[in-house]
Amino acid sequence: MTRTTVRIAMNGVTGRMGYRQHLLRSVLALREQGGLELDDGTAIWPEPVLVGRREHALRAIAERHGLEHWTTDLDGVLADPATDVYFDAQLTSAREAAVRKAIAAGKHVYCEKPAAGDLGGALELARLARDAGVKHGVVQDKIFLPGLRKLKRLVDGGFFGEILSVRGEFGYWVFEGDWQPAQRPSWNYRAQDGGGIVMDMFPHWEYVLHELFGPVRSVQAEVVTHVPRRWDERGKPYEATADDAAYGIFRLDGGAVAQINSSWAVRVHRDELVEFQVDGTEGSAVAGLRGCRAQHRSATPKPVWNPDLPATESFREQWQEVPDNEEFDNGFKAQWELFLRHVVLDEPWSWDLLAGARGVQLAELGLRSAAEGRRLDVPELSL
Repeated sequence: MTRTTVRIAMNGVTGRMGYRQHLLRSVLALREQGGLELDDGTAIWPEPVLVGRREHALRAIAERHGLEHWTTDLDGVLADPATDVYFDAQLTSAREAAVRKAIAAGKHVYCEKPAAGDLGGALELARLARDAGVKHGVVQDKIFLPGLRKLKRLVDGGFFGEILSVRGEFGYWVFEGDWQPAQRPSWNYRAQDGGGIVMDMFPHWEYVLHELFGPVRSVQAEVVTHVPRRWDERGKPYEATADDAAYGIFRLDGGAVAQINSSWAVRVHRDELVEFQVDGTEGSAVAGLRGCRAQHRSATPKPVWNPDLPATESFREQWQEVPDNEEFDNGFKAQWELFLRHVVLDEPWSWDLLAGARGVQLAELGLRSAAEGRRLDVPELSL
């Protein structure tokens, strides 16, 4: 099989997300299957170059997976004409400067969200990439999850009729770090390091709502730091200066209302860590990471409110499971495949740096809405 090699400088693979989802379950998974096979029988072969600041960690990952190329010299790998793509999964605070360097070096860029720490920086990256003529993308993995793909199938098929509302619940209890290690790095809870659940999750909600239901036209949010004291990776206490919960109301194009709660201070009493309920005139559905259940208008029961008697109905059993009807791959890998096809074959691609800037915009407006105590319009972005 003929291979087209794409050399990818992968910065941030020593972190949890960069390693597990992007290196292990995406790029290395593609190599394990022999590359990304194309219609003409050839294959795109991703060749990772591990980049980071910790030499020992990079060497350990490279040895574990039999990889030849790793470096702590970002400038050097960007100057190498053999490097085709720069990928960034670093801390948010370090991302913008590195992506700028990659664009200036003429590399195609693909990065985690948010692309920058503020809207001005995110838009500038999009302009720079456009002017440099490089291909660019931002990770928007949630829309590739099985549950949301099934939900989109229902939307596209007109199952809901007129969509009235969307309700989302996301989150779990992140341990404070004193008596059990926290599941998330401590920088997530320090505003000075780019932490906060709004900047982390509102960019996700922007593209999920945009892709499935339409653009967000206004936002109103309440933002809270529920747990003010936490312990870092070395067991030292620190003040949590970033928000750990956000309660947002989003008005969508066409009039539907979305309400999404995001919290790292909530204990899970639902089937999955994130769930969306969509209600429409003709039917409703509840989708999580993998599953999706639906209830059509014709099969909707007639509950009667009577607090004096115990409920005799099992409401969950009145919903129908939406079938898979296809094989679902890892969501990060699915988007990597599309980006590599975009780079090599110039196939259509919509999840670019401008789309990523919309997520940063919504996060900024959400924080401003909470600070000012009012609803804010979400202007259309352009370059």
